[in-house]
Amino acid sequence: MSAKLEVLSQNLQKHLGEQIRSQQVALGEITIDVDAADYLAVMTMLRDEPELRFEQLMDLCGVDYSTYAQWSGKRFAAVSHLISIANNWRLRVRCFAADDNFPSVPSVVSIWNSVNWFEREAFDLYGIVFPGHNDLRRLLTDYGFIGHPFRKDFPISGYVEMRYDPDQKRVIYQPVTIEPREVTPRIVREASYGDADNA
Repeated sequence: MSAKLEVLSQNLQKHLGEQIRSQQVALGEITIDVDAADYLAVMTMLRDEPELRFEQLMDLCGVDYSTYAQWSGKRFAAVSHLISIANNWRLRVRCFAADDNFPSVPSVVSIWNSVNWFEREAFDLYGIVFPGHNDLRRLLTDYGFIGHPFRKDFPISGYVEMRYDPDQKRVIYQPVTIEPREVTPRIVREASYGDADNA
């Protein structure tokens, strides 16, 4: 671990202590896990404490860990990427939703208003609800869309398809009519491919 990351790690332990559930270092960046109950307090401390001073939230994304290799923890998480211009360091904060059936993580839009559309995207694509968000509605899918397309259990072809009906002069939805099929790539090789004599 570099000297700069060591200082950041010490500052995180000093100011957040037991609120950090776990801490990992990978690819030159620290990731901390935080419980949903502590999430708002931790994020406020990360912004306001001069020894941490993460002025900007660069990104927030949803994650579905349901098919992750040998995963046995909670299914849904909100992962935030923070940057401190003053201290020239970055931090990743991961917060797991307590309930897999109704994933919910507190909104941090009151701390960093840049997270507004990121939380809406995570809600739209993963179904993660962000209590405290003042305008949580779909962002990328249609208003009548059913389900959350980035969840691992969402069918590849979806549930409904949309088309324009010239008789009704409007867009209509109908059950998917696409037949599932397996596509096997065709490989064409020369007859002498791999022969030792042609090397």
